Amino acid sequence: MNMEHVQIVDHAITSRHSVRAFLNQPVEQQLIKDILSVASRAPSGTNTQPWKVYVVTGQKRDEMVKRVCDAQIAVAQNPQLAAQYQETFAYYPKNWVSPFIDRRRENGWGLYGLLGIQKGDKEKMALQHLRNFQLFDAPVGLFFTTNKAMGIGSKMDISMMLQNVMIAAKARGLDTCPQAAWNHFHPIVLDIVGALDDEELVCGIALGYADPEHIINTFITPRVPVEEFAVFLG
Repeated sequence: MNMEHVQIVDHAITSRHSVRAFLNQPVEQQLIKDILSVASRAPSGTNTQPWKVYVVTGQKRDEMVKRVCDAQIAVAQNPQLAAQYQETFAYYPKNWVSPFIDRRRENGWGLYGLLGIQKGDKEKMALQHLRNFQLFDAPVGLFFTTNKAMGIGSKMDISMMLQNVMIAAKARGLDTCPQAAWNHFHPIVLDIVGALDDEELVCGIALGYADPEHIINTFITPRVPVEEFAVFLG
């Protein structure tokens, strides 16, 4: 076992976290290509490789941010408009149970507390939620789709590819934030990127260089110990 290699890989994994404030610093296209090339080694059922990735930067990125932010603001002002923007698959459950709801609440209030957002301050909460659709100022948005003909397994395959993207990016000094929030606005996203009618949006990722001065990037979520989720048999 090469412990140096182990430490490098482990550090890339354990140092990765969802960054929610990025610098206005461009990312070279070749660097993005390198990350996607490495990430494409992710396993997929019978090697179907069911992913497609749209790399959105520059004016296209700004158009995406504006149109989706406008839609989110319109929905906030008139909730009836939300019917126009429904996820194609349910990322979260309709009915939450413990311990998952407890972890979700801990995560939310830990984040809001760091930002000085008090419980019940709906205006500040809405503004923070809007930051998702500003890509947290990241210069690159990655949008992952799969063909509608594929089964649920394709989303598992893409999830492994997503993890590879985030780890490969971290190893190259970049940071990321995986975002399911974009899924509600898939009609806008798919229109802007020019996706085909048979494509389904699975996830977005904000990619760029983390702002080291922003307090929000000090927020690191905890993990339960192995003994709490693993069962060793035999």
